[in-house]
Amino acid sequence: MPLQGHLSVERMCQLAQVSRAGFYRYLRGSSRAEEEMAIRSAVQAIVVENRWRYGYRRVMWELRTRGIPVNHKRIARIMQEDNLLAVRREWLRQVRRPFEASRIYLNLANRVTLSGPNQVWAADITYIRLTCEFVYLAVILDMFSRRIIGWSLGRNLRSQLPLCALERAIANRKPPPGVVHHSDQGIQYASQEYLQTLREHQMLPSMSRPSNPYDNATCESFLKTLKQEEIYSGAYRNLEELSERVEEFIEHYYNRRRLHSALGYRTPEEFEAERNKGDCGSGFAAATMTFGVR
Repeated sequence: MPLQGHLSVERMCQLAQVSRAGFYRYLRGSSRAEEEMAIRSAVQAIVVENRWRYGYRRVMWELRTRGIPVNHKRIARIMQEDNLLAVRREWLRQVRRPFEASRIYLNLANRVTLSGPNQVWAADITYIRLTCEFVYLAVILDMFSRRIIGWSLGRNLRSQLPLCALERAIANRKPPPGVVHHSDQGIQYASQEYLQTLREHQMLPSMSRPSNPYDNATCESFLKTLKQEEIYSGAYRNLEELSERVEEFIEHYYNRRRLHSALGYRTPEEFEAERNKGDCGSGFAAATMTFGVR
């Protein structure tokens, strides 16, 4: 029996009045929790890298090629718990919902020439790893000034997550009719509740082309900045602590203090203020939209 200082494991178990079997079960349990989180992290990365096109079998084989031996049932369970299972078009056709729920909209964002705020909003979702769980962040960004105007954190990818971010953006900006809302083709943004909110505020839905993340590059760039400059530099114990740090980063640093090269090394707040001053109270100029072969 190995020694711990001058006492063996057997003697320590006797003194603590626990069984050796229970002690070793405890050790195995902590290592299993760490292993589970490592596998979950790898699964999340693979799914995001492949734009939600991989099912659990492809994820399993990708993990095996990386030297992580896993069972397909375990991967299916993890992906189901984290809402990462690929959505198939056959499944969408079988569900009897209004036709808006599966409609794909034209990409309007790359046809708009911006001249002021509240003309094109971009939306996206990313995942963030905490100590013992994964959470998700939905954001709304004004493409003219790169300003984050709405965001929401949650523990699942249901449509309520981006809907909260949208409602927050609407409350903050009170947009005029005709704002283009651009997103990917995720089922959250094509849900009936989300589209109904867009219609109620006379916003125009716009969606990226399949397998083309560059169509939403502005939002992708912000999420990359958030992770590199805030998320990866800290360790967050729970969702509440993360929410405080994300709010601090977005509201007090990114929007007000961080200089953007795309804005001539000005902050989003300064860029919008200069645009408002240039209008001299006459209101924002209208955006122009062009159509042609893309």
